[in-house]
Amino acid sequence: MSKEKEKMLDWYRIITLMEKSLLVVIAFLTAYAVIVEMFVVLSERAVKLTDLLLLFIYAEVLGMVAAFYKFRKIPITVPIFIAITALCRLIILQGKGINTVDLLYESGAILLLALAALAIRWNLVNLIRPKDNKE
Repeated sequence: MSKEKEKMLDWYRIITLMEKSLLVVIAFLTAYAVIVEMFVVLSERAVKLTDLLLLFIYAEVLGMVAAFYKFRKIPITVPIFIAITALCRLIILQGKGINTVDLLYESGAILLLALAALAIRWNLVNLIRPKDNKE
């Protein structure tokens, strides 16, 4: 093996190790954030919709890390769903005092993200399913 290939392989191993280490850190910090949020909910003795959405975001992040370790890739739709959930949580947190223009922008962003997820899903289904040739 040439020196250049060995050097590239070493860099690949270093980057892969850094990536896996970072994902472990993300998983632990997310689990810690879930525990902290549960303590907040229990101390307030009230569960709000924003708390549930935040826990849902944490669950999606953990699912994304698990998907990476299981399939060695992150499905592109998962971060899109996390962004949609985060925008919904933002709208709820802002309450009734939100500026109308801001609400339109945030709603438009949710719509664009949903359309992007739909387009990605539609393309994946069409790539996997063979088309019938009617000739």
